[in-house]
Amino acid sequence: MQSSQTRTLWISVIAALGAIFLLYSWSQEKQTELAKKFGATKRVVIASKDISQMETIDESVLDYVDRPVDFIQPDAIGEPEAAVGQVAAVPIKKGEQILQTKLLTPGPETGLSMEVSPGKRAIALPVDDMRGVSRLLRPGDRIDIIAALDSGKGADARREVRTIMQDVVVLATGLNVQNQLPRRFELDANGKTVNRINLSANTTFSNITVEAKPDEAQQLVYILATSPGSLFLVLRHPNDRLQAPTRITTVEDVLGRPSVTRLPAQAPQAAGP
Repeated sequence: MQSSQTRTLWISVIAALGAIFLLYSWSQEKQTELAKKFGATKRVVIASKDISQMETIDESVLDYVDRPVDFIQPDAIGEPEAAVGQVAAVPIKKGEQILQTKLLTPGPETGLSMEVSPGKRAIALPVDDMRGVSRLLRPGDRIDIIAALDSGKGADARREVRTIMQDVVVLATGLNVQNQLPRRFELDANGKTVNRINLSANTTFSNITVEAKPDEAQQLVYILATSPGSLFLVLRHPNDRLQAPTRITTVEDVLGRPSVTRLPAQAPQAAGP
C-alpha cells in the first residue's frame, strides 16, 4: 500500500514538473514571438494610481513593467528611483508611463535673471481682470501692450490708443515663475494649518513681469509714473510671432467720423504802429 502511494506521489511530482516545464517553454516561445513582432522589451516606470498635479511622488504611486521598445515613449523613466521625490507638473493617470518632461525637481528659487534674454530687461506691470485678460495669463505667454494716452491741453486735448509693444514674453505672473516649482505653502488665518497653493492655477496675482528692450522699459516706466491705469494687455497665440503695423485709434475712428487735424492756437498778433 505504501509502495503504491509512493509511486502515485512520484507520478504527481513528475507530472507537475512536466507541466511547469511545458508552461515555461510556452512562455519563452511566446516571448520570442513577441520579440520578433514588436522588438526587444525594456523596463519602464508607470503610475500605479492616479497622480495629481503638484503631488510629490513616492514609491507608493509607482510600478514598473516590461514593454516593447517601440511602445516606450521618449523621456520615459526606467527606474523608480529617478522619479521618487520629484513633483508631478501635470496630472498623471494610472498606468501612464512616467516621463521626465512631466516632472519638476524641487529646489531653491532661481529667480528671474536667467530667464531674461540678453540685451533685454524685466519689468513688472500692474494688472486687473479688465486690463489683464481676466488674469488668465501664464508664464511663457506672449502678449501685446496697448496704451490709452492723453496729450495736449484745453481745446487741443485728445486721447489716442496705440499698440506700443508686440510679441512680449510674460516671464512671471505674480510669484509664478516659469523656471521654478509653481507652488507655495502658507499658514491659514489661524496660523495652524499649512495650505498648499498651486500657483499655476492662481488668478489672484496683481502684477505680471514682462521682458522689454531698455528703451521700451523706459517708456513703460514713464506711463506707469504718469498714468498707470492706461496700460492694457492682449493675449496672442503662442505660434503667432508676427509684429504687424498698427495705426493709432482716436474717438473719430470709434464714431466713424473723418479724422480732423487741429492746428495749435496761434497767439494774437500785436497791432502795428
